[in-house]
Amino acid sequence: MKAPAVASDEALRIATLRNFLILDTPPEERFDNLTRVAASFFRVPIALISLVDVNRQWFKSACGLDASETARDISFCGHAILQNDVMIVENALLDSRFADNPLVTGEPQIRFYAGAPLQAANGCNVGTLCLIDRQPRSLAPFEVEMLQDMAKLVVAELEKLPAR
Repeated sequence: MKAPAVASDEALRIATLRNFLILDTPPEERFDNLTRVAASFFRVPIALISLVDVNRQWFKSACGLDASETARDISFCGHAILQNDVMIVENALLDSRFADNPLVTGEPQIRFYAGAPLQAANGCNVGTLCLIDRQPRSLAPFEVEMLQDMAKLVVAELEKLPAR
């Protein structure tokens, strides 16, 4: 297993995330609606709005997963925030970064992962809108575009929140 690297702009990224004042807040219908739509559209059992903090990824919304956070060092989203494109892992068992990851070898038995970075106005990626399946799969180009569009909707909702 390979733990995600730290972004070169990590201090600014964490400050940006914290300025949204969203970490550890109760569920909100507007975010839950987005993960339900994503899960339904992509026909995946799990869709998450994951915000990557210093030591954890915290789920603002989790459709199909009964958890509120996982450690950053085992997170797929920690890798996804390091790029601006959708990160796709078609089969986690065949990917050396994740094959022995406890989220792959145990519950929720991740095989497929696709994460679109949630990019704030200042360019920092604060988290992802991600899709998870227990079966290997891929996404068609139009599906990648749709996931990116849905991630922009999540960012638009984040930007409506009062900032510090």
